[in-house]
Amino acid sequence: MAHTEFLKDLAIIMMIAGLIALLFHRLKQPVVLGYLLAGMIVGPHTPPIPLVTDIATIQTLAELGVVFLLFSLGLEFSLKRLKAVGLTAIIAAITEIVVMMWLGYQIGLAFGWSEMDALFLGAMLSISSTTIIVKALEELGLKRQRFAQLIFGVLIVEDILAIALIALLSGLAVTGVVSVGAVVGTLGKLGIFLVVALLAGLLLVPRLLALVARYKSREMLLITVLGLCFGFCLLVVEIGYSMALGAFVMGAIMAESRQIKQIESLVEPLRDMFSAIFFVTIGMLVDPVVISQYWQPILLITLVVVVGKVVSCTVGTLVSGTDARTSLKVGMGLAQIGEFSFIIATLGLTLGVTSSFLYPIVVAVSVLTTLLTPYLIRASDPLADLARRYFPGSWHDSLAAYSAWLSGLGPSAAQAQMTAIIRRILVHVLLNFCVIAGIFLAVAFVLRESDFSQNLPQISPAWHNTAYWLMSLVLSVPFMVAAYRKLEALSLILAELTVGGPAVGLQSFKLRQLLARVLPVLALLAMLLLIAGLSSILLPPLHLFVAVLVLAMLLALTVWPAVVRWHSQVQIALRETLAEEPPAAGQSDKHH
Repeated sequence: MAHTEFLKDLAIIMMIAGLIALLFHRLKQPVVLGYLLAGMIVGPHTPPIPLVTDIATIQTLAELGVVFLLFSLGLEFSLKRLKAVGLTAIIAAITEIVVMMWLGYQIGLAFGWSEMDALFLGAMLSISSTTIIVKALEELGLKRQRFAQLIFGVLIVEDILAIALIALLSGLAVTGVVSVGAVVGTLGKLGIFLVVALLAGLLLVPRLLALVARYKSREMLLITVLGLCFGFCLLVVEIGYSMALGAFVMGAIMAESRQIKQIESLVEPLRDMFSAIFFVTIGMLVDPVVISQYWQPILLITLVVVVGKVVSCTVGTLVSGTDARTSLKVGMGLAQIGEFSFIIATLGLTLGVTSSFLYPIVVAVSVLTTLLTPYLIRASDPLADLARRYFPGSWHDSLAAYSAWLSGLGPSAAQAQMTAIIRRILVHVLLNFCVIAGIFLAVAFVLRESDFSQNLPQISPAWHNTAYWLMSLVLSVPFMVAAYRKLEALSLILAELTVGGPAVGLQSFKLRQLLARVLPVLALLAMLLLIAGLSSILLPPLHLFVAVLVLAMLLALTVWPAVVRWHSQVQIALRETLAEEPPAAGQSDKHH
């Protein structure tokens, strides 16, 4: 009987969602709004008869919708395109998120809401809607213009920061503490996890997909893709992060495979179905009574979203050296909230840390800002003309001079080449450090969660810790060797750049040699101290710690040549994966 009720509810949802989606398409309105309206129609808050009864099961399907929505966003994401978005998109995205987080937090406190409500409200207001913006620009025929390309770059950066926000809010909601130390710790561990997951995924997943694709079976490829997606989501949940994070990261990894076009075509129907259910479920949670009670906060928050995003994105784009007209058009195009706001609102409700009234308020604000989006984009040119007419000419001259000054700040060709070399070395050192820290944190997690020591009570805890610490060091040796070699190369470059000239005389060679030897050792010791802090649960007693450290150093010296060869092969494999350009037809319009 329960299965019959569920099928009836699902049939009602899909029929009403399909009819209203068709109506909104004819009216040239975003289909997402139609799904929200369908949810309000079938939801428990709409009289006289509740059409859907098995709400818990429907919400489970909505969680699947979140997974497919974030997985699809990850498939549209590209590490190569992230490198190409440029400083303008990064500055504009960070400016927007910081300003809107602060505004949302202050509004929540001003209304007398709890600190957690205010924090989640700021997060909900900080991320613009990729779905709505792409649809609006497509319908207006503006996707190829320069401001649209800048908007797509901002959206790429926002996607990454939104995932970090979801993980951060999950951690803060569990601990209930909003402090600088908790934020830094959470973001640090998240960064380490993302680096390790991406490196391992880029080495393994594209090759596995290429192997499966040789059988030319769409069914086998789809099952493999879904298995990897949900398996990684399960791992991420076990570690303590959200399922949305796992879905996005796995999608981003698969985006670098040669099979991306086929994967997108296979996943698209599932994404459309479960995403529709997700948005319908959001509409089901909207209580019109709550909206009527909170109409004043809704209007105020809508005004803050529009004005705050227009100003913050415009200023952020201007600061990076873009002309005033283009900057204003970027700001006007990003003035709305959407799918990530719903995901963050759902997270707050699921964790039980936000009030029930916050959800319908955010949905109402999203609907209003979505309706305003095409009109704001159309109004950007007239508003820019109006601003040019009434603002003093000296302002325009100052902005033009500022842009010219920024463009002239670029380094010479030799300086740019040297900067690129140093930056590449630092990136390699950072990646190796993240892998080392990830190994220690993973082993510490296994030690904390397993009952291995309880099964062997005759062995003292000190020896347990020593065994785990030794295992961590052995696994980390290849990456320590690689980090040391990169630091050695960096030290040689810095020594050549900083030591020399007639003031130093004949001693310059000896000083360069001293710096080249001392700097990498000091940097490696600093890394080891930081790793020891991250893995404090593993640390054995001092005498065993020293013995294990000496053993690891001897092992490093023994396997040094083999490690160098292996690490070079890994670097080549990663470069090959990232150098492969997936078929253009498989890429999303979002980043075109």
